[in-house]
Amino acid sequence: MRAIRLHEFGAPDRLVLDELPDLTPAPGEVRIAVEAAGVHLVDTTLRRGDPGPVSLPRPELPTIPGREIAGVVDQLGAGVDPAWLGRRVAAHLGAVPGGYAEQAVTAVDGQLFVLPEQVGWADAVAAVGTGRTAQGVLELEPPSADDVVLVPSAAGGMGWLLVQAARESGATVVAAAGGAEKVSRLAELGADLVVDYRAPGWDERVRAATGGVSLVYDGVGGAVGRCALELLRPGGRLVMFGYSGGRPTQFDTGDVVRLGITAGWSLGPRMTALPGGIPGLARRALDRVASGAWRPLVTPYPLAEAARAHADLEQRRVLGKVVLRTA
Repeated sequence: MRAIRLHEFGAPDRLVLDELPDLTPAPGEVRIAVEAAGVHLVDTTLRRGDPGPVSLPRPELPTIPGREIAGVVDQLGAGVDPAWLGRRVAAHLGAVPGGYAEQAVTAVDGQLFVLPEQVGWADAVAAVGTGRTAQGVLELEPPSADDVVLVPSAAGGMGWLLVQAARESGATVVAAAGGAEKVSRLAELGADLVVDYRAPGWDERVRAATGGVSLVYDGVGGAVGRCALELLRPGGRLVMFGYSGGRPTQFDTGDVVRLGITAGWSLGPRMTALPGGIPGLARRALDRVASGAWRPLVTPYPLAEAARAHADLEQRRVLGKVVLRTA
């Protein structure tokens, strides 16, 4: 099989395409002929040898990165129900990577999900990774028809889904992104207001149009996140789930008291405590995609161009979820 491997930590060009022996599933496992694999921002920090914000273990080298996959079960380990053979599935491989490859193995009692026919490979990958996190954010802090919701990362994989969910709730939605290309795509989402957060005075434009917002889904952090925090009305909520801008949004208890808001980090124990844990969130995210309630935004790359995918993701040149295709 072909696989992308990391032999030494460093820049994207450290990711190389290797030819490796085919995999054999252990008892209780299945082998999946991978059609699509997700690329996560955390993959880029691990490639550099940095555990990143979620503190995953530094991988032993050489390693095959990637944890989100979709494909067809083509081989069974001992003790696995024969009904699994030939099924279209998506899986999250958990703490042990291996997704950037033509084959992957995983336990049937883990995060392995049967896919409805109407869910494509790339959309399935988006659901079991990015989608499950978006689902958790929404369950922890759901939008309502009374809210004015600001999504600063609306052209990202999660932000794209959060805008759709906020619109479905009946909220007034402000979708923001950085740069003209990304902003132009936001018109597809039907948000009430679309802004470029790289444009001077973008936050004042939001304030003039809305009088302030009541809910911010913050995946950008940095200066953008700080402007978003200052846009919150009394009683508003800042929900942080990432910082693609380089650092988390900075605030202290004085800001919380002055503005009369609540603010917190949505990942970690709060999310794992939701019904069904992380697998339950992935299942519910897949259900949203299958029903048509969510239409993921995906940027595909061939498997052999994983290094380019990493470079583009780090430079914030991509739209939505980055996915590697094996065919």
